[in-house]
Amino acid sequence: MPATLYADGGARGNPGPAAIGVVLTDSAGADLDSISRTIGETTNNVAEYTAVIEGLKLALERGVTDIEVKLDSKLVVHQLNGEWKIKSDALRGLAVEAKRLLNRFHSAKLQHVDRGKNSAADALVNQALDAAQLEDLGPQWMQPDEEDDGRPRPGPGQTSLLD
Repeated sequence: MPATLYADGGARGNPGPAAIGVVLTDSAGADLDSISRTIGETTNNVAEYTAVIEGLKLALERGVTDIEVKLDSKLVVHQLNGEWKIKSDALRGLAVEAKRLLNRFHSAKLQHVDRGKNSAADALVNQALDAAQLEDLGPQWMQPDEEDDGRPRPGPGQTSLLD
């Protein structure tokens, strides 16, 4: 079964809180599956590689045999295609893992795309990072309901703000 994998990773801070976003589509462009999750504190490049690796694992689980991987990281595409050297030890191990997974497909192609053509995966990265940030701030910082007019409300067990 052929499929396209859109992968993106990002870190706020570099290094900083990081997340991955993956969208797997069938040959007609219909969504098969997706991933949106945080991966701890790391760099943008590690997040990009991690997105590719997790996306390839997902594709294999879903029975994909031929994969086209699209991502907006020139570094990852050129390194995995053997066009650029991998100077970082941290990235070298991730590249070996990604190549091992790519070799499990009948055919695999990596393509660099503009950020705008990878917007669904990018949105999943930001969704995971935003959710983690809100979680870290605690319930008092949760996003208001659509009906919230911004005025203070009594807390639990209070009948007015003066209680």
